[in-house]
Amino acid sequence: MAEPTRESWMRLDDYLTDVLVGHDSALESAVAVQDAAHLPSIEVAPLNGKLLHLLARMIRARRILEIGTLGGYSTIWMARALPEGGRVVTIEAEPDIAQVAQSNLLRAGVADRVEVLVGRGEHVLPTLSGTEPFDLVFIDADKESNTLYLDWAARLGRSGGLVVVDNIGREARVTDADTDDSQIQGVRASLEMLRDDPRFDATALQTLDRKGWDGIALALLA
Repeated sequence: MAEPTRESWMRLDDYLTDVLVGHDSALESAVAVQDAAHLPSIEVAPLNGKLLHLLARMIRARRILEIGTLGGYSTIWMARALPEGGRVVTIEAEPDIAQVAQSNLLRAGVADRVEVLVGRGEHVLPTLSGTEPFDLVFIDADKESNTLYLDWAARLGRSGGLVVVDNIGREARVTDADTDDSQIQGVRASLEMLRDDPRFDATALQTLDRKGWDGIALALLA
């Protein structure tokens, strides 16, 4: 069996993206604007964006919560999956980054179905208590706060809803129990929470794409 190299997995990623995703001017523009603003290139890969889109459609999501907006790339993907009257609520900690996302959402024609809330998740999430439950929660923010975000996902999500946590592989560094890397510690704590907390029934998948070697966790809410 051939061993993967960066050249080979990038070639496969390009092929699968071309065949199953194709080119999309709004999405490509969103990444270009994000890059021009010197934001980190940590948005989900196109194939993963399409996965979020399909998951939202599969569960017929009407309300989606995203924690970590960045330039709005994944937000656009999920907003496009919504039926008439559906809503994405997305949280971005940095006001300047939220402005970049808002411009991308407007350009993509989905701003009318997205609400961008500015502030740290620990401060914004409690303000959503008492609102209609979310069908899908996508967590893609600071990894140190993953357990906090999972707790709020369980509080704010509906029974039978879906939670997706990005970047849980970290090039296999997540297997290091003795690490002093706070991001890895945060990911490990969140995976253990998914295992131990009865509100979740979860699994995880490794990913290997243009963003590198990583993974996602998926959890069904009790």
